[in-house]
Amino acid sequence: MATVTPQVIAPPVARAGAQRAGDPVLRLSVVIPCLNEADTIGMCVERAFRMLEANAIAGEVIVVDNGSLDGSAELARSAGARVLLERRRGYGSAYMAGFEVACGEYVLMADGDLTYDFDEAPRFLAELEAGADVVIGNRMNNIHPGAMPWHHRYIGNPLLSGFLNLLFRTGVDDAHCGMRALRRDALARLDLRTSGMEFASEMVIRAAKERLRVRQLEIDYYPRGGDSKLESFKDGWRHVRFLLVHSPNHLFIYPGMVMATLGALVELVVITRLPVLGRAWDIHALIAGGLLAIVGTQIVCLGVCARTYAAYFMGERDRLFSAVRARYRLEHGLVLGGAIGLAGGVLCAWIVIDWLRRGLGMLGDDKLAVVGATLVIIGVQIFFTSFLLSILGLRRRA
Repeated sequence: MATVTPQVIAPPVARAGAQRAGDPVLRLSVVIPCLNEADTIGMCVERAFRMLEANAIAGEVIVVDNGSLDGSAELARSAGARVLLERRRGYGSAYMAGFEVACGEYVLMADGDLTYDFDEAPRFLAELEAGADVVIGNRMNNIHPGAMPWHHRYIGNPLLSGFLNLLFRTGVDDAHCGMRALRRDALARLDLRTSGMEFASEMVIRAAKERLRVRQLEIDYYPRGGDSKLESFKDGWRHVRFLLVHSPNHLFIYPGMVMATLGALVELVVITRLPVLGRAWDIHALIAGGLLAIVGTQIVCLGVCARTYAAYFMGERDRLFSAVRARYRLEHGLVLGGAIGLAGGVLCAWIVIDWLRRGLGMLGDDKLAVVGATLVIIGVQIFFTSFLLSILGLRRRA
């Protein structure tokens, strides 16, 4: 696939007090994504430049136009910003394009709808210069009337931020705040890739996984100018989906282990005829237990493959995976899967031998047949998953 290079449109004149790209030293790059923000983008650029000038910060203002049809790009250019025309749609795409051309030692991110006060930028800059790698605003305690719908303020944002912290333990209270700053040299470690609104979550997750120094700042959140581009349920689901995909333990391994363990316990109860809830359980419970064990094992295998892929192809740092990989090889998995499958095969063979001994009459011991078939299937799953893990590791060793 051909790489699309953003088109850069320079401002007509340089702004006093702020340096332009190509000058020897730039301290701060202000990057603003823009999609049909004609009502506000000019004022945002003006306020960003006033902030730079008032605080004697050598910097630049970059507006990334993401396909506006209302003349936003021209308004931003007239206000003095460098304008990029990024054809790949999406909040994340716009920011990644802006990061590519940013020349400042630090980068400030802010939306182009007047919801954030650019005069907060020196506080972000001070945290970065004090040693932080990423600084994220927290709007939730200072939301101005009319700035955020009630379902975003009391349901959506708290639930999504809480779920993110549950999975990744980031400690960030407002994971979707659009005003944040970072060291430009931290971008390589963040390795951001997401094109849509979930880009905000990706930055927080990647910062946590890379153990970057993250700080939070209380900021004000103001009513936006123009129409919101956020689609509550669609974008909310995309965030949830993104969080789960980046947490294979919670998506695959933990649920799979619970299912497999529960299935094994059910089968054990039925085979040993242990009374549970005052009754003995029979063949139907045994079939349900076998189903749980098989499905659970398959889900765990998928989770192990997902963690392997993340480690080999996405640069994830996984200490548990590295420790296991150092001690276990393909042959260990083949032996384990083969042993489990062989045990199941022996049980099935015993049923056939008994059938022959009885003169090819009725097949006996249906419970033993269910256990034997379950073991065979689980053994096959583990056996071939071991080969798949070895295939994923070929690129690493190449």
